[in-house]
Amino acid sequence: MNAVGLTGNDTLTLNNTVLTDFADGNCVELSFPNDIAQVKTGKNGNSIYAQNQTGNNGELKLRLIRGSSDDNFMNNLLIQQQNNFSGTVLLQGQFVKVIGNGLGTNSFDTYILSGGVFMKIQEAKENVEGDTEQSVTMYTIKFATVVRVLT
Repeated sequence: MNAVGLTGNDTLTLNNTVLTDFADGNCVELSFPNDIAQVKTGKNGNSIYAQNQTGNNGELKLRLIRGSSDDNFMNNLLIQQQNNFSGTVLLQGQFVKVIGNGLGTNSFDTYILSGGVFMKIQEAKENVEGDTEQSVTMYTIKFATVVRVLT
């Protein structure tokens, strides 16, 4: 049988709280905006390599139902960061993707998130033509380190 991957029912936990009030579409998106290494080639084809530690930074974008309990939880954490940045307790968590093999067995693709801070204030809008985005709150969090573990 060919390899298959059945995915769904993923879990995001931040500061020991499992978030569940997600909106539509890409409700959780984890990206890595920086390269993990740099390479520069010079005269005679000589090459220089350097590790780039910022490549370990991960950016997490969340789309939550506006006004939900998870939105309130996240907003309270943001307010704490805004009120006392130097005293901020950094966000910790994990994003677990559950992958089925088509034969009834699951494996887990886990991203361990460490040292997170909020990067942006949440935007808002009013729309009288039925735009559902007005009921979504977007959070952007940057983590100092993200480690992927497959089990």
